Amino acid sequence: MACPAPPFYTDNRMHNLKVERFFKKATFNGRKGSADGPIKTFPLRGIKDSPPYLHDNRLLPLEDTVAFFNLVLELKLNAQEKQDLVAFLRVL
Repeated sequence: MACPAPPFYTDNRMHNLKVERFFKKATFNGRKGSADGPIKTFPLRGIKDSPPYLHDNRLLPLEDTVAFFNLVLELKLNAQEKQDLVAFLRVL
């Protein structure tokens, strides 16, 4: 996976993160839960000023957002790389 390109740090594409693989199947009010489906890549420039994050506001701090994408995209970032990425996002 490539990093989104400057100056806005987005690729303006839709991506299906397939997060349903991390959840137990459940039924709510007689309806089965379903996959989120594709979401549009949001611009990273100025991201520090617009929490909460993700299309449904499920991620509050940038640290949680980096941890989420590290897990979902299987990036295998170590603790220092995650800290560096959060620091980078804060200066965009």
